[in-house]
This record gives sequence, structure tokens and C-alpha cells, in this order.
Amino acid sequence: MTGKSGWAGGCMCGAIRYRIAKTASAPTICHCESCRRSAGAPVVAWVTAPVDAVEFEGGSPRVYRSSGRVERGFCPACGTTLTYRHLDHAAFLDIATATLDDPESLPPKDQIWTADRLSYMKEPGTLPSHERTRRG
Repeated sequence: MTGKSGWAGGCMCGAIRYRIAKTASAPTICHCESCRRSAGAPVVAWVTAPVDAVEFEGGSPRVYRSSGRVERGFCPACGTTLTYRHLDHAAFLDIATATLDDPESLPPKDQIWTADRLSYMKEPGTLPSHERTRRG
């Protein structure tokens, strides 16, 4: 499900699926150290939705308090990073955009925490590109 009727996605192993009502907004790329460490990636793309607009199926993410006011959700079976929630804005939940069935449907509109950006991510357009793996 994508677009006007909402979006769907899930973790790598399929144990957790979710649906987001059509209220998703603020797609962004985060460069912060906390996001990098939680996902094991140089950046994480997020989209924000009201908590009551997100419905989990097959189970709920396991929640880890990564800092005093931040909870991160992940699949307890495969470890996929799924959610971010700052308790100062508890009515909203960020969903990892790459876990959407159609991640292209919500492309990032900006970048945040660029002060934490890794040096090799400053000019990603100049890096060699590989359509799939380095071997072909």
C-alpha cells in the first residue's frame, strides 16, 4: 500500500509488518551517531507519522531506550531497525523509510544532524557507483 491510501512495510524476516495511514510526513535522512550505531549504517532515512496512524501486524517492535528520552524499535527476530520515538514528541513515531515496501514513494526532502555526518558521506555523488555488488 502506498500513496493516498497510506504505506505498508516490514522487517527483513517478515515477522513484523506495519501500515501507515496517509498522514506520513517529513521524510528526512539522519546523520546522527545514535542512528548510525542503531542501524549499522552511515545514514538512516525516516518518515514521521502520528502514533495512532501506525498499525503493526504479526507483532510489535521490541523497544530499546537508546538515550534518556529516545526509544528505538526493532524486530526481535531479525534485528531490523523499524522505529524511532522521542518522548518529548510522543504522539509521533518515525518509521525507517528503507523498511517500506516502496521506499521510493517517500524520498527524503532534507538531511538532519549534518554536523555528525561521516566525512566520506560529504560528497556521495563523487563516490564510485555499483548497480548491485562490486563484483557485477
